[in-house]
This record gives sequence, C-alpha cells and structure tokens, in this order.
Amino acid sequence: MKRSTILLALCLITGITLAQPLNIIPRPQEIKQQDGHFAINPQTKIITGVAGYESAKTLQQQLQTAFGLENQLEENNKQKENYILFKQNGKLSKEAYELNISPKSIEISASTATGWFYGVQTLLQLMDENPGEIPAVAISDSPRFHWRAFMLDESRYFKGAEQVKLLLDEMARLKMNVFHWHLVDDQGWRIEIKKYPLLTQIGSKRSSTQVGPLKWDSPIQSAEPHEGFYTQEQIKEIIAYAKARHITIVPEIEMPGHSSAAIAAYPWLGTAKKEIEVPTKFGVGTDVYDVSDPKVYQFLTDVLDEVMELFPSEVIHIGGDEVKYDHWKSSETVQAYMKKNGIASPAGLQVFFTNRISNYLESKGRRMMGWNEIMGHNLHHFQDDSDTKVDQQLAQQTLIHFWKGDLNLATTAASNGYEIVNSLHSLTYLDYDYQSIPLSKAYHFDPIPEGLAKEYHSKVIGTGSQMWGEWIPTNGHMHFMVFPRLAAYAEVGWTELANKDFDSFKTALKKLQAIWQEKGIYYAPDDFVEKK
Repeated sequence: MKRSTILLALCLITGITLAQPLNIIPRPQEIKQQDGHFAINPQTKIITGVAGYESAKTLQQQLQTAFGLENQLEENNKQKENYILFKQNGKLSKEAYELNISPKSIEISASTATGWFYGVQTLLQLMDENPGEIPAVAISDSPRFHWRAFMLDESRYFKGAEQVKLLLDEMARLKMNVFHWHLVDDQGWRIEIKKYPLLTQIGSKRSSTQVGPLKWDSPIQSAEPHEGFYTQEQIKEIIAYAKARHITIVPEIEMPGHSSAAIAAYPWLGTAKKEIEVPTKFGVGTDVYDVSDPKVYQFLTDVLDEVMELFPSEVIHIGGDEVKYDHWKSSETVQAYMKKNGIASPAGLQVFFTNRISNYLESKGRRMMGWNEIMGHNLHHFQDDSDTKVDQQLAQQTLIHFWKGDLNLATTAASNGYEIVNSLHSLTYLDYDYQSIPLSKAYHFDPIPEGLAKEYHSKVIGTGSQMWGEWIPTNGHMHFMVFPRLAAYAEVGWTELANKDFDSFKTALKKLQAIWQEKGIYYAPDDFVEKK
C-alpha cells in the first residue's frame, strides 16, 4: 500500500496517543511532547522567505512524492492556522534547528539553509510515523559533532552514480554531512584526469579479481575483468546532488602509497620505473610513488589541481596509509634525495613529502587530511622502529584521520594541536561482519576515546564509517553491510551521549527499514545484526 493511500485513511482518524515515543533517527537533543496534533492536508500552506526557500521547496516536493499532497508555497503568511512556516533565528548555530508543532501550525526555525533542511528531515520522519496527524511537539536540536561521515571505496569495486545517489539520499535522511569518496587505490583509478588520460584508460581496468572465502590469502581469481570510472561531468553532477542535500564530498586521492593503478598507467611514477599491471590481488600494492622525482611531484599537483577544480570541499584527503618503505629503501635516487635533504628515515621522508603536499593545498585555500600514518606512527608489521623515527614535524593544519593504534597515539595528535576524525577500524569499518561489529557495538561507539583528557575533547571533531570494498563486489552485499549500521553511526555523530538509548533506536529503526525496503535497499535483517 502506498503512503499516499495510508495518509488518506489516517486523515479520517482523530487523536494520537501522546504516550508513544517519537521515532526519530538520529535522536534529537531535546523533545517536549505537547497536547494535540497537527493534521496536514492539501490546503496546508508552506510559508517561507528567500533564505528558507530551498528547504521549503524540498519539503513541498517530498510531501508530493511521498504523500501525494500538492501544498502551495507562499512568501507571506495570510493564514492564522494550517500552515508550515520557515522562520529565521540568527541565534541558532549553523546546523541547529527548532521544530514546533502545534494543533494550528508547524514552525521550523534555523539560521541557515542547513538547519532548515535538517528540520525538514525530522518533520518527514514524524510524518512517516504519523502520516495523517503529526503529534504536537517542540524539538530543539543540533549535532554533537560537525564531521559526520560515510566513506565509500570504489577503487576496489566500481558501484556507479545510481548507488552513490542512493547512499547520499540515506545520508541526508540521517543528517550525515560528509561523503568521503575513496576514488583511487592500487586496484583501480576511478576519476577522469584530463591531463593524464591513461589513468582511466589503463588504471581503471583490471583483468581479474582475487575472490574466495580465504580473502587476503585466497589463491582464487575471478577470471572476469572489472572496470569503471567517473567522467568529470558525472562527478560535477554528483557533487551538485550532494550539495542539494547539504553533504560535502571529500575526495581521497591516495599518495604516496596505494598507487599501483597510477604506476600501471605511467611507470615512471614508481620507484622501480618498471611496467606493472593494475593488481588483481588485494592488499598493499607492488610499488609506491618516487617522491624524489620532480616529475612525480608535478604529476601529483597537476592531479590535485583538477580535483580541486571539481570539488569545492575545503578538505582534500590524501590517504597516506600503508606505505611500504622497502621501495624507498632500495631506491638509490630516493636514498640520495633523503641524504641531500637531511632526512633520517622513510617515515621522515613521508612526512617531508606530505608537508609539501599540505603546503601546496594550503596555498590553494584547501586543507589536507590523511590517515594517521602520516604522523610517522609505526602501525604495521612491514615497518620497524628504525623506519618510523620521525625527525620532521607534520604541518599543523593537517586533519588527522585516526583509524589504527592506541589511545596514546590519539592523545599525542590532540595534545600537539591536531584536529582528529576518529574512525577506529575495530568500531567503524563497515566491511567487518556483524560478528565483529554488531549493531549494538556500532551504536555505542564514542568518538571521544575513553581516557582522553577532557582538555583535548574539542580536538575530536567527529567520526566516519568506512565501506571498504575489497570483498563487497555487489550492490546488494554493500547494502547488507551498510544498513542498518549507517543509522547507528548517524546517531553516534549527532546525538549527545545522555540522549542516546539503544532500545529506542531499535524501535525507531523499524520505520526506516520499511522505507529501505520500499526503496530496494537490501538491509541486514534483525537476526543478523547482533552476535550469534
């Protein structure tokens, strides 16, 4: 049965049981239920000035699409009741909103278009729960963290624009505001760079793919080619789609490691200067960028120039994780470069290189972000202590994406003045199965690490949830891993700890599951999302 049919039926019913909980994800910070309800109907007017117009238009379209209502949009309020008013309140923060529903009217107050947009999302969730008669309520709401991200890795398996837009729609519903787009890695280059066409002509294709239950140790190959990339025009369209949903897209262009696809396209980029193929096995690649070569640095800045021309995001993610230093240690030119510049270790060389990139991005009005190896942390079995003795200071404006290590590493970064996005792999990686990260574990993740001194809490600006793609070849499998945990991570990023309740979240999730089913999202059923 369509929701428009449900609406017409429920419009005939009077009264709402106010004792029932309001099922909203993420949970608002303050909810005060009141007497009565607001009965929306085709005569309900939507009133807005210029500032709130886009969000009011969004509401008008959603009411028509989801509920079959054709409500008029007006600039001046000529009615004493039966209206939805978008009000300006300059005292509210950028993403904050107030939603006041009385029996006579609905008022959505905010200081920015983002605040109004989030108020609309809450109103639509209330309508999903109570299509004909919305309970009277006063909601005051704003996010706990201003970085609330979901990452999609398309280097390993190209998913395409339709799936990206589906994910953006669900992020918007859940008030998530950063789409971290992992477009480049060893197994595929997915973004058109016009100055270097071989990146997509060669780097976006691989002849086969490692598969099988043994995963990283599997000897099995698919024997099926895989390819795909986004043209710059397609990327512009997706960026505009995200912007309309108040989501910033942060591109990730991996350097200096995870670069085999680029080296397959242009062998002179690597330390070995030899032809390689785009890897068909997962894991760390077969070569890294030769950061001692001026032509390689020119290549990377050329690529970043085209990336910055496309993406308005202030933050550009450069990866920086899992660099195998053996490639640099065995290169005579790299060793000579290190000696010339007084660099004592491979980790020091990575920091030196990363700072050059950071300074370049800063000169263009942007800010660099990278996984926490860029600080010189020793996180991997293929590194030793001598490799990671850092005599360089990482650029202060760098945003640290914390994914691996203990509390001491996070404390070191925060105490040295760096801002952190906490995406600890054991708690936020969506490619991990539900035994490793059940829904309850995802929900109870706190981006503020336990034991972190309170004086450094403000340095943790948010969190991310990562959909790495190595073992997730199909859209349905991706849906299964992402949903419903995405909703849990949305509440992690938005809702203050004191306002969270897992039982209430699970109740609210039922309505979301119905929407996902209607949209063809193959979410994991309830009996899979907790440990067996």
